[in-house]
Amino acid sequence: MSNLSVNAIRFLGVDAIEKSKSGHPGVVMGAAPMAYSLYTQHIRVNPKAPNWINRDRFVLSAGHGSMLLYALLHLSGYEDVTLDAIKDFRQWGSKTPGHPEFGHTAGVDATSGPLGQGISTAVGFAQAERFLAAKYNKEDFSIFDHYTYVIAGDGDFMEGVSSEASSYAAKQNLDKLIVLYDSNDICLDGETSEAFSENIRTRYEAYGWHTSLVEEGTDLEAISRAIREAKESGKPSLIEVKTVIGYGAPNKGGTNAVHGAPLGPEETAAAREYLNWDYAPFEVPETVYADFRANVADRGTKAYDVWTKLVDDYKLAYPSEGKEVAAIIAGEDPASITASDFPVYDNGFSQATRNSSQDAINAIANVLPTFLGGSADLAHSNMTYIKGDGLQDADHPLNRNIQFGVREFAMATVLNGMALHGGLRVYGGTFFVFSDYLKGALRLSALQGLPVTYVFTHDSIAVGEDGPTHEPVEHLAGLRAIPNLTVFRPADARETQGAWYHAVTNKNRPTALVLSRQNLTVEEGTDFDKVAKGAYVVYENTSDFDTILLAAGSEVNLAVEAAKELASNGGKIRVVSVPSTDLFDEQDNHYKEEILPLAVRKRVAIEMAATQPWYKYVGLDGAVIGIDTFGASAPAQQIIEAYGFTVENIINVVNAI
Repeated sequence: MSNLSVNAIRFLGVDAIEKSKSGHPGVVMGAAPMAYSLYTQHIRVNPKAPNWINRDRFVLSAGHGSMLLYALLHLSGYEDVTLDAIKDFRQWGSKTPGHPEFGHTAGVDATSGPLGQGISTAVGFAQAERFLAAKYNKEDFSIFDHYTYVIAGDGDFMEGVSSEASSYAAKQNLDKLIVLYDSNDICLDGETSEAFSENIRTRYEAYGWHTSLVEEGTDLEAISRAIREAKESGKPSLIEVKTVIGYGAPNKGGTNAVHGAPLGPEETAAAREYLNWDYAPFEVPETVYADFRANVADRGTKAYDVWTKLVDDYKLAYPSEGKEVAAIIAGEDPASITASDFPVYDNGFSQATRNSSQDAINAIANVLPTFLGGSADLAHSNMTYIKGDGLQDADHPLNRNIQFGVREFAMATVLNGMALHGGLRVYGGTFFVFSDYLKGALRLSALQGLPVTYVFTHDSIAVGEDGPTHEPVEHLAGLRAIPNLTVFRPADARETQGAWYHAVTNKNRPTALVLSRQNLTVEEGTDFDKVAKGAYVVYENTSDFDTILLAAGSEVNLAVEAAKELASNGGKIRVVSVPSTDLFDEQDNHYKEEILPLAVRKRVAIEMAATQPWYKYVGLDGAVIGIDTFGASAPAQQIIEAYGFTVENIINVVNAI
């Protein structure tokens, strides 16, 4: 029975890839036994309730082998992955895209494919489970109690982010994280030995993981035994399973020829003969379906029913916590954040927006018990610390400050995993210039629609003496180009609160807060609520204005100052604060015309960053005062003036149009 089911996984993959003439059959054929053992003996899921919050999580970090996951989901009874969906692998509109996509296909716990990010995201799943278990579980009431499993390949361990995240997982001692390493010694270009020579298990032992070796990748009992031992280890676990890539393909198996291309008709036929698979393409014996039904679906349904009863009893025994748990299960925050929860600032108050962000963080933390986050070793510069709370670790799992260490990329992947898990609101901070280090994970935040908040401080050349290596110039343009990401660059403390309110109440996109180190004065015209519009009027001296100044962040103060000087000399000026180009672009045409009337062509945008994003607002008739070179090392004010961010230069540019 088990051998038949393993081969069913293999040939669903082979046949789908062959039909689409695109895909990666090697991992499906080689890793099928470990995937079968995991699903039928260990993993606890309910295909009829695919979003059950206490299900075990599975991340196929080697996401190019997506047909392995789709075959498992189909055989287990997930309604999204029908046999027709298998046949439509990699086709337009299919539920079986080339790489697994969270939110697109039920049963896919994380978008994977960019190597290294799957295993790193899984770390966040494990940490989220631990926090929620520590917060809500009671004696005899294990509401949150599940494992996170991963199948990863050689490529995942070559990518540096997996090292960052695995080191962090060991420090946090995330003992419900179990990684199965599909160790086949082959990568796309050839043998891994041509580029990679380290011993992965030794590396993970050095991190502090439990490790083990399964020498024969087709030995189902040895794989299952290794998983059982991992569960008892008290540490995160790496199980190296020696496999043959493309196992069963007699001429191409064990080579890179099966990594990223279909087997081809002749090799497919040869594999069928070699593995004694006498079934037509996409034909699956009923006994295989029965095997998965009994050992995955039925077992998972029973576990789900027991858990549901446990939750009902918990609500009766612990009414207060029960309400919070019920909200989390429903996909809601356990407490509601309102605008009145945020601090209020008087006009003229002066403070760096990174400090205003910390005010917001602590205001949110006072209301929302599942709000947590930290920084990549910059908490006291990013101002991301929740006051009155300590650092989270294995001995203090309820503390809400997370020290990620100098691991920007891993921090973002872990945050993605925590957000994917559900039940938490998470944030992470670093210097804005280092957003480059984590952009791959931030992109997956946006692609998956995850409400992760990124706190980026030291937002411009005003960093000063640290010089061009630490002065972001092109970064705003880059982030603003990412779909489904809201980028805020608030002008003052008031706008910062509005930006945070938007970030912590939205459900389907990440937010980047780009914040100043230098003090910014609260302008009379800034507005907490209007921040959500993306752009709005903060100053005008007459309703028949003929000139518009647009600015974001620290340059709003400067723009208002210049506008007042122009007005004193007869100018007719409007100043528009643009805290979020993304949100402004989403407004209807009526609002856009109200803020930026087409008839007013004399426009100047002012921002200490690349000029590119602003031309869609100023047009060919306008001008942009920005920076299209790298910065310099000098006192901040000297740099700012040298790059033309002065009242005098703004007036000169306006008058020259």
